[in-house]
Amino acid sequence: MSTPVMIEADGLCKQFGSFLAVRDVSFTIPRGQVVAFLGPNGAGKTTTMRLLTGFVAPTHGTARIAGIDVQVDRIAAAEHLGYLPENGPLYPDMTPIALLRFFGEARGMSGSLLRSRVDAVVGQCSLETVGHKPIGKLSKGYRQRVSMAQALLHDPEVLIMDEPTSGLDPNQIRGVRQLIRDLGKSKTMLISTHILQEVEPVADRVLFIHDGKIVFDGRPAELAQQNGNLEQAFYGLTAQPV
Repeated sequence: MSTPVMIEADGLCKQFGSFLAVRDVSFTIPRGQVVAFLGPNGAGKTTTMRLLTGFVAPTHGTARIAGIDVQVDRIAAAEHLGYLPENGPLYPDMTPIALLRFFGEARGMSGSLLRSRVDAVVGQCSLETVGHKPIGKLSKGYRQRVSMAQALLHDPEVLIMDEPTSGLDPNQIRGVRQLIRDLGKSKTMLISTHILQEVEPVADRVLFIHDGKIVFDGRPAELAQQNGNLEQAFYGLTAQPV
């Protein structure tokens, strides 16, 4: 049997006024694949992710999560999806435990299921020592872990993460990379980044977007081999006329 497609972009376009931010983007990601989404700032990474999650509506095209059109039935799609936006919104006066319980209840979880899932993601994201401290007093690294914990809370099959290591120090980056590796054993993941060092350690595949269009789709090793290394590949692809 063929592997099910868990993330699908089909001719996605997004126009803001006269500016075309995403131009006819199409790709599929099968179950169990970890994909790095590369591109320079302003290339269309975040907009594409927002289209895939249903956060914004496309001008044209279709986004599907686990086969579900996110514009037709966003709630059903969200049951399969964990989304970590860049600088995800948190409530600074709440503690991580209180926040996770709040989000769990909003998803219809209660009782022993809610307690077990909160305990599980607190452990996964190493929040044990800060679980009862106000989020506003936590470091950037811990706040990022709280955001990741809420994305994992309902144990989704699909994870979409926008710049998960943005603003973290080297030790925090190492911890998040390890968590992504661990999650990649059981989840389908699309991870946006412009930090090339993050790609080869965690990703099975690279999608490279430039000026709103996909300009490369393949393995990290292919991208590096074609250009000498990933840094040269980045320069080469972003210098291309589109």
